[in-house]
Amino acid sequence: MESRKTARWCMLAAALLFSTGGAAIKGCGFSGWQVAGFRSGIAALALFAMIPAARRGWNRRQALVGLAYAATLILYVLANKLTTAANAIFLQSTAPLYMLVIAPLLLKEPVRRRDLGFMAALAVGLALFFAGAEPARRTATDPLLGNVLGACSAITWALTVAGLRWIAREEGAAGGSPAGAAAGATVLGNLFVFVVCIPFAFPVEGGRLVDWALVGYLGVFQIGLAYVFMTAGMRRVPALEGALLLLVEPVLNTVWAWLVHGEVPGPWSRAGALIILLATAAHALRQQPRGLPSSG
Repeated sequence: MESRKTARWCMLAAALLFSTGGAAIKGCGFSGWQVAGFRSGIAALALFAMIPAARRGWNRRQALVGLAYAATLILYVLANKLTTAANAIFLQSTAPLYMLVIAPLLLKEPVRRRDLGFMAALAVGLALFFAGAEPARRTATDPLLGNVLGACSAITWALTVAGLRWIAREEGAAGGSPAGAAAGATVLGNLFVFVVCIPFAFPVEGGRLVDWALVGYLGVFQIGLAYVFMTAGMRRVPALEGALLLLVEPVLNTVWAWLVHGEVPGPWSRAGALIILLATAAHALRQQPRGLPSSG
C-alpha cells in the first residue's frame, strides 16, 4: 500500500514538473531555438547521470525513436513561443488521433472500434483550435503558426510513443531491458536536439542570469527529473491510473501560464481543450476492465 501511494506521488510529481514547461519557456528571454538546444543539452547530461540504464550502449532502433522525440521537443518549444501554452500542450495531446494510421502500419496493431469515438472527439477538439483567429500578444506572437507547429508535434509525439513501444517489444524479445532501451532513446533524442539547434543558437546576446537559470531548470527538472519520477511511478501504478494522473499536466500548464504571464486562451481554444481533456479522461476510464479491484 505504501509503495503504491509513493508511486502515485511520483506520477503527480512528474505531471507537475512537466506542466511547468510552458510558463518557463515563455519566461526565458532566449529564442525558441536557443531554449530547445540548451534545454535538451542539459537534459541529456541529467538523464545520463540519473538513469544508469541510459548508459548501456545505443543502437539504430533507439536512434530512430530518438529522432522522432527530438522533433517533438523542438516543435513543442517553438509552438510555446508562438502560441499560448494551453494551445501547445493540448494540440500535442491529440497525438492518439494519428495512431489510426501509425499503429496498424508500424506496430501491426489494429484500431479498435471503441476507440473511434475517442478519435472523433479529438478531431473536433483539434479543429476548434483553428476555428477562430486569436490576436497576437506578448506571450504568443504568431498564434496560427504556433498552432500549426503544435499540431505537428502531435504527429511526432505519436511516432515517438509508437517507437518506444516498438523498441520495448524488440528489447523484451531479445532478453534485454525495455526500460533501458527507452531511456537510451530519450537521451539520444535530447542529444539530437542539441546538435540541430546549436547552429541557430549562437551568438547568444543579452542572456540574463534568469534565462540561464530557466533553461537549467527545464533541462534538469522539467525533463530529467520528471522522466525519473514518471518511470518510477509507472512501475507500480496501473496504466489507467497513470493516464489519469498525467492529465494534471495540461491543466496545470494552462494555470501556470495564466498565473505567471496572465495568458488566457481564446474561447475556441478553451472549448477545444475542454473536449480533448474530457475525451481523454473518458477514454482512459473505459479501458478499465470490469471487476478490477480498487487501487486502494
